Amino acid sequence: MEKIIYHGSDHIILKPEYGKGNFSNDYGRGFYCTESIMLAKEWACAKNTDGYANQYRLHMDQLSLLNLNESKYHILNWLAVLTRYRSYWQQKSIAEEAKEYLQKHFFVDISQYDVVTGYRADDSYFSFAQDFIMGVISLTQLEEAMHLGKLGEQIVLKSEKAFSQLEFIDSEEAEAEEFFQKKVQRDREARKEYCSRARTGKASVDDIYMIDIMRRGMENEDFRIR
Repeated sequence: MEKIIYHGSDHIILKPEYGKGNFSNDYGRGFYCTESIMLAKEWACAKNTDGYANQYRLHMDQLSLLNLNESKYHILNWLAVLTRYRSYWQQKSIAEEAKEYLQKHFFVDISQYDVVTGYRADDSYFSFAQDFIMGVISLTQLEEAMHLGKLGEQIVLKSEKAFSQLEFIDSEEAEAEEFFQKKVQRDREARKEYCSRARTGKASVDDIYMIDIMRRGMENEDFRIR
């Protein structure tokens, strides 16, 4: 089995190098890709400069894959991973306690996998996650917010073995004049819809917030969060 994936960058990358990249990205150090060439072009122009969508063929047969969007996982598993690797979070006490609780009870060890698939906490989406951590929105609202703007999934190569199974195909130019604006518009629409729902949505006594999860000692298989 093989998968065609794209990586947005300000330059052409013929042979991605294992061990490069920022440790404080969503899933730690790795090579971040998407199956959407349009999203790759947006990410390539994230700094309002022209870039490239690099196209690769990933041979999957011998690779171990973790998909955090599979039904056996929960958005709290994704959030626990995010709090482990992303460096910036609010420093208030409830946020610190929430991060510790999520990592203790919901963390999934991604180090044993070659490839990880899951949400991308890009701009507004990271702020949605922070709002949940701070108790501003409920678990249901977080789940709904992560689908706003249709950001899609990202595919991250984590192991040296995964890099060895990656084959460069081609690259396409991405012009900032078009794709930076598309990225900004996607983020703007997600925030607008998020604010609209926050204003008009009705709170329910059954809504679960981060403080409820901690106070009630909820863990990964708890039926109340499924």
